[in-house]
Amino acid sequence: MFTTPSGFSPHLACAEPGEEEAPQEGPGPGPGACLSDGPPITSASLDTLIQNLVPTADYYPEAKVRKFGPKILQLLTEWTETFPSDFRDEKMVGHLKDIIHRIAPCDEAYWKTLNQVLQKLSQRLSLMSQGEESIVKVSLNASSDKLVAFKTKPPPIQKDILSICNDPYTLAQQLTHVELEHLSRIGPEEFVQAFVQKDPLDGTQPCFSDQKKKTSNLEAYVRWFNRLCYLVATEICMPAKKKQRAQVIEFFIDVARECFNIGNFNSLMAIISGMNMSPVSRLKKTWSKAKTAKFFILEHQMDPTGNFYNYRTALRGAAHRSQTANSNRERIVIPFFSLLIKDIYFLNEGCANRLPNGHVNFEKFVELARQVGEFMTWKQVECPFEEDRAILHYLHTAPIFSEDGLYLASYESESPENQVEKDRWKALSTVTGKTTF
Repeated sequence: MFTTPSGFSPHLACAEPGEEEAPQEGPGPGPGACLSDGPPITSASLDTLIQNLVPTADYYPEAKVRKFGPKILQLLTEWTETFPSDFRDEKMVGHLKDIIHRIAPCDEAYWKTLNQVLQKLSQRLSLMSQGEESIVKVSLNASSDKLVAFKTKPPPIQKDILSICNDPYTLAQQLTHVELEHLSRIGPEEFVQAFVQKDPLDGTQPCFSDQKKKTSNLEAYVRWFNRLCYLVATEICMPAKKKQRAQVIEFFIDVARECFNIGNFNSLMAIISGMNMSPVSRLKKTWSKAKTAKFFILEHQMDPTGNFYNYRTALRGAAHRSQTANSNRERIVIPFFSLLIKDIYFLNEGCANRLPNGHVNFEKFVELARQVGEFMTWKQVECPFEEDRAILHYLHTAPIFSEDGLYLASYESESPENQVEKDRWKALSTVTGKTTF
């Protein structure tokens, strides 16, 4: 049986071929049973879903405005709060206002509530625009990273992380600021857009356009993870002396441990990944000078063995702590984002949208909603730590080496040990115009 990374089996909701439910006789919702009465159901056809909402001569759902008005208000409120990007299109805003003008005259209380919905929507759209502007600024700053790629040591980098912050607890807290800032900008619609596919059973469904823009926050978060990996590796490879490099390694180990204690698993994995990059891991003399016992413990926690069993256990512990917490400090849960994306991807790809009988696979979408909903809860936590603008600025703008730059710095710190490394060092040195042999 195929099981997705989240432990959800796609076969749980899959009916065997030939098990299509017999259509019901008489008026009403038709196949799949009534959605409002009886035990919960795991599937229904699209026709059934629509039929429960559309009145007929024999079937009439609650239709009086005073009855369904509050429900529409709730729907519009949750829609605009959860998927504000749907209303960036003026046409969609026009539809929203049209619905409001139809409902509002029925009750004065509706006017106040609906005006609040529009105001909050406007605020959210404004915040989204500001977030996109900051993403562009960070991208422009990051575009200069490759300029350092082929510089020989000493590199043209005047500052290092220890001159900006030599307290691992403070740096872990500032990393948590960055993580929560990124998380706050990611809406649930970005997960949908990231994996959207045209339903082969629905010939009328359009493929989404402008997908890049609709997943920009998600992609910016992935870029941040990669930047942090390379920043860690750069900081370790930069110092000319072995003792200084060992000191930086020990510093980042302490930062990673504090990230684990906070519940910031994304920064933790980025730091571990940066320290495990080949240009860093090959520095055997440097590592021999560093105290690494705590690092191996952290590596064990994030070990991919058993589908990241240890990490998932720690994540569940952090999630439980968050649910029973009395302070924002204890509510922090920042998942290893790439693995979360992979979980959702495999759940989406491994489970069919429709069952063999053509019904919508409710269980799949309930599980998707559970995973995304859990993420949405975590991202709403306000960071309890005080901002340090100097550290945050450094994290976002400090020059970093490219992969080739890291190898060159690494070889100049500790000479190549085999022919493959010697050939690579020679090739890199040829590009920089420096003679190494």
